[in-house]
Amino acid sequence: MYLTKEIKSDIFTKHGGKAENTGSTEGQIALFTHRINHLTGHLKRNHKDYNTERSLVRLVGKRRSLLDYLKKKDIVKYRELIKELGIRK
Repeated sequence: MYLTKEIKSDIFTKHGGKAENTGSTEGQIALFTHRINHLTGHLKRNHKDYNTERSLVRLVGKRRSLLDYLKKKDIVKYRELIKELGIRK
């Protein structure tokens, strides 16, 4: 599986402060980005998988709303996060 416990805890440790802080906005955005990158690779190989395409669009929407929240809450963290994750706006 592409998302193991170790990978997930590494993402939250790096972006959320500690592995138990799974509710942090930065950690959730980083996790969504990891999932989006995986689904994008899957869709490049399986271009007719419409269910995955729909899931990808929903996930991008969730990440966008979290990014908007973070932008309103703390613009400095927002800029650091999009630069680190390579997200374009």
